[in-house]
Amino acid sequence: MSDTIRLLKPDWPAPERVHAVVSLRDGGVSNAPYASLNLATHVGDVLAAVLVNRQRLREFCQLPSEPIWLNQVHGCDVVDLDALPNGTAQLIDADASISRRRGTVLAILTADCLPIFFTNRQGSVVMLVHAGWRGLAENMIVAAIKKMDQPVEEVLAWVGPGIGPKAFEVGAEVRDYFLAKKTANEAHFYQAQEGKYCADLVAIALWQLQCLGVGWCGASHACTYTQSDDFYSYRRDGQTGRMASLIWLSE
Repeated sequence: MSDTIRLLKPDWPAPERVHAVVSLRDGGVSNAPYASLNLATHVGDVLAAVLVNRQRLREFCQLPSEPIWLNQVHGCDVVDLDALPNGTAQLIDADASISRRRGTVLAILTADCLPIFFTNRQGSVVMLVHAGWRGLAENMIVAAIKKMDQPVEEVLAWVGPGIGPKAFEVGAEVRDYFLAKKTANEAHFYQAQEGKYCADLVAIALWQLQCLGVGWCGASHACTYTQSDDFYSYRRDGQTGRMASLIWLSE
């Protein structure tokens, strides 16, 4: 592991005032199995190490404020951070957040689920979504875009790194649930063995975005499961850390 923090940045046509990053594993102080830039306080890592890691990330990214972390519950709720009282310290049960206020830093944690970044062509609003298979199946993306309250053709979306299709094996009941909800189609799954399918979550997310008519969408296509030097993966390691995805607005 390197002592230097490394970041992945979205390759998308967002205005300059929109800043977005995904942290990689390097540059922190956590020991194995969390080595080294674990940013989650709920996975069994030493709290003091996580707090050092968060401070290092804040300084490296020159963040304008402390990120607002969520208690992610694999649901479809989107919290409007601009409506929260100043100084709110309690973790909010939600899997997405939105802000139109300069300097508010949105944050989610992932280790196989997809981080999905949103803004508009004017750069007047940013949103960040934590999307696992449950969220995608339950139309989390639809709920999120409604919360933006923007003409859909003005919306930009970028899907960050998540578990790749060759690594994400699910039961037939998961495939059937997607198909019944019409939140994916048969092309997004291929049979791996009897009663088991590999699901392409990135393709599902992009397909949903395209069906909604968003103005622009793209994806990292990096696989958290196979790229162990760069990413944490819960499915690969079980006890492990989390990457952070952050987005905020400047002047």
